[in-house]
Formats: sequence, C-alpha cells, structure tokens
Amino acid sequence: MLADKDRIFTNLYGYQSYGLDAAKKRGDWDGTKQILEKGIDWIIGEMKASGLRGRGGAGFPTGLKWSFMPKESDGRPQYLVVNADEGEPGTCKDREIMRHDPHKLIEGCLVAGFAMRACAAYIYIRGEFVHEADVLDAAIEEAYADGLIGDNACGMGYKFDVYVHRGAGAYICGEETALIESLEGKKGQPRLKPPFPANVGLYGCPSTVNNVESIAVAPTILRRGGAWFAGLGRENNTGTKLFCISGHVNNPCNVEEEMGIPLKELIEKHAGGVRGGWDNLLAIIPGGSSVHMLPKSICDTVLMDFDSLRAEGSGLGTAAVIVMDKSTDLVRAIARLSAFYAHESCGQCTPCREGTGWMSRIMQRMVTGEAEMEEIDMLLDVTRKVEGHTICALGDAAAWPIQGLFRHFRPEVEQRILNYKKSRNAA
Repeated sequence: MLADKDRIFTNLYGYQSYGLDAAKKRGDWDGTKQILEKGIDWIIGEMKASGLRGRGGAGFPTGLKWSFMPKESDGRPQYLVVNADEGEPGTCKDREIMRHDPHKLIEGCLVAGFAMRACAAYIYIRGEFVHEADVLDAAIEEAYADGLIGDNACGMGYKFDVYVHRGAGAYICGEETALIESLEGKKGQPRLKPPFPANVGLYGCPSTVNNVESIAVAPTILRRGGAWFAGLGRENNTGTKLFCISGHVNNPCNVEEEMGIPLKELIEKHAGGVRGGWDNLLAIIPGGSSVHMLPKSICDTVLMDFDSLRAEGSGLGTAAVIVMDKSTDLVRAIARLSAFYAHESCGQCTPCREGTGWMSRIMQRMVTGEAEMEEIDMLLDVTRKVEGHTICALGDAAAWPIQGLFRHFRPEVEQRILNYKKSRNAA
C-alpha cells in the first residue's frame, strides 16, 4: 500500500484550497527555477529514468515521447497540448486534479513545455467541466501574476503561455489528433498518421499531446528524482496512479495508489469492498469502458498495471475500475456501452461508422434474447472486422467490451436466447 510520504496528489479530495498560497505550502512551485536550470537533457533523462508511462490509456513512455520533439527549430513554434477531455465512461481522475490541484498541472505544463522547447501549452478541457475550467483559469491567472509563467517564466528569461480551451462535449476529441483538429476550430475527426504531431501537430507545428495526470506528476518526479518514482510499483509499470472506483462498491472513490496493487486489495481497502461481499462479485471492467471485462476468478488475483492486465486479455486504460455484482445484467450493460460508441463515432472510417451501429443493434437484440445462436459468431466477426481497421482506437474501444462479454460469459447469452425461444413456443 502506498505510503503517505509518496503521494503526489495531496489535495485530491479538496480539503484545502486550490489557490497558489495553499499549493506552495503543499510543495508546488518549490525550486521550479532550479529544475529548469538543470537543462532540457537532464529533465528528459529523469523522465525516462522514472519509467512514467502515459496515464491517458495507451501507456506510452512519457520521457520518450517528449524526446521526439525537434531539437533544432525550423522557424515554426512548438506546442504542448494537454488532453483534459476525459470522456471515457467510468473515468473521473483528471477532473479532480483540475479542480483541487490545478497548480500541479500548470507547473507540469511549464517543465514539460521547457523540455520540449514549446512556447505555449493549450489545455483542451471537456466542455461539461464548467467548474473545473473556471478553477483552472483562476489558477493560471495566479501563476501569471506571480511571474511563474508568462514573458519571464520563473525568472528564466523563457516566455511560456498557458491557455484553456473548452471543448464541446465530443468523446472523439479525446483522441490526440481529433483534439488538435478541434483546437484549430475544425470538426473533431482523427488525422491519418504519419505525419505524427511531433512533426506536424497544432497549426501545422511540432506538438506533443499528453494526458493531465502525465503532466501533473512531472514536477514531483523531477524534484524527488526519477529513481524515486521508478522504485514504486513493478518493473516497466512504475510509480503511482490515480484509480477511479465506481459501481457496486460500498464506497465509490478516487484514490492514488501504487502501480501493481492487487485489484482485490484496491477495492477492499479503499472502496469498502464489493456490495454484499467479495463473493457477490460478478465481473469488473478494470480500465474504463473500452477494455475487456474480467470475471471474478481473474479479479481474485490480478494486479493493476499495464502488463498484468494485458496478460489477462484486458488493459489498464485510464484505471477506471467499474465493479459489477451478481445483480448486474451484463448483456444490458455492454449493450449500453455499444450504444455509446455508436453514438460517439465520428463517422470518418467506414468500419467504425457502419460497424458500431451494427454491433449496437445486434447487442440490443441479445439483451432480450431475440437473436439467433449463429448471430453470436457473426457479431464477434463484425468486432474483428472493426478492430484494428480504423484511423483511431474508437473502433477497438467499441469492439473490446463485446469481445470480453462473450469470452467470459457466452453461456449466459446463449441461455437467454434459448429462454426467449422457449417462452415464444409456450405462448
């Protein structure tokens, strides 16, 4: 279990003010100038040594991503873009950072921007996060007034600006290139890659897109050293992580814990256990709605990190743990997610535009049992036709929950179809 001295987000629950004075007392903006004075190579080296992997879902090494930005300017400005869209069902961690610890994010923008030779950071925040955007705006004003960012950031002679851009509530804008398109004032649709954002990103300039949590932890890592962060968690799955625990638990919560904590321990210690006891557990979606669900038999022992969950055919994703007890209609739950992805598809890629609608309509029939047995394999075939055949990962996100359902709970769906046929024959 994570020791209090190793916690990065010390105001996660908002018991103290989000303001600059309170943030400084918690250790934010402490020696930021000294960190910048150590230079770009040192900062990126420490981030690589920390083993931090992107906290937005993909888990790409953050230090490595920063190092992709051009070392020599060709005259174009360079930008940092912070993904604060957070539209994944079950996920609510970035929201807490922005409303209770915004200065961690702003300081993170400064050190990350400095390391990538960026002149500005754009924080693209989900439109529904009205209060969080107001808090962020107020915190940015405080940072400007204190000389921490602006024309002479931290007295370094380095000009760095931070802007907040409010989105319009499209899930697809959580994908980094769709987010950039939206920032530019266009329809939020993913771009083909290459070129990657590090070459041609925002306004055609070199850009890096990072998740809120990935940026917010950077200053603490640099203050305490990459080796400290790498000493937490497991090899290749290092550091601390914010977990969002929701669903059928006695105490739904957000909590910062060590990577690699057993899923059962996470729920028992922090969420008050499963409603009705651990034996009442049916399944858990461990990483936001787009990853495969896991049955209780796997949940008993699985560890919460990228590699352990991948080995079980699922993923850590955003670490949004959705707990479902035996009262849950799993087929209805997955059908609801299918409807969500069908609604949120941007329609650019044919497999996703057509496939998500197909999957959703078949899943709706599976809920009542009004389907044929052969349609199960047909549905799984459709998911494989969509998965991996789209510009962005929304097609995968729509396919994986369905695949997880049939991988672990196919007999329940088959029984529902048989029961429906029996009731029709009896009538």
